[in-house]
Amino acid sequence: MAESGFWWVLLACGLYGALHSALASHAAKGWAERRFGETARRTYRLGYVVIAALTGLLLLLFPLALRRFLPDPMLYAIPMPWVLLTLALQTLAALGVLQTVRLTGAAAFLGLQQLSRPAPLRTRSGPEQLVSRGFYRYVRHPIYSFSFLLIWLMPVVTWNILALMIGLTVYTFIGTLLEERKLSEEFGPAYAEYRRRTPMVFPRIWPGR
Repeated sequence: MAESGFWWVLLACGLYGALHSALASHAAKGWAERRFGETARRTYRLGYVVIAALTGLLLLLFPLALRRFLPDPMLYAIPMPWVLLTLALQTLAALGVLQTVRLTGAAAFLGLQQLSRPAPLRTRSGPEQLVSRGFYRYVRHPIYSFSFLLIWLMPVVTWNILALMIGLTVYTFIGTLLEERKLSEEFGPAYAEYRRRTPMVFPRIWPGR
């Protein structure tokens, strides 16, 4: 571990998480609204998505780039035919993410809807009503549930990849808690009731009545 880029990858994940949490906060959105007014109301979400995509790509490439400077010993590789199963599950998880985005409104999620119908930046850049159908019947944050499958079913794992998996998992849990706080503020008692009856990330094996 010490001779690999493990800790550098963890540091990169921490910086990535800090940047995204700061940009997603009401404080950052409020500052943009006061500074740029109508322009910010129309473009903030889209700008956030673009930054998330670009920095996310850099984060995924970072462990590979470190191999040029530091050794990156392999920990394990899932053998055939089991690797086909993990790849199939990752594909289903990716499709689940896309379906979940569609349920909440892909245009709003990507920030395209706000270009023509801007909303105040102090409100969430997502659905105007609480969504509890589809995958949201089983967990409150299905995108994060599917993300964990994508992260932990990697077919080949080195020390750098393990650091990326751990870092992204920690960031996802922290992001979930921050999102919970924002949703509670925005939907009030409706979200409290939804929260009472629905698990956060991992569905119940034996659903209650």
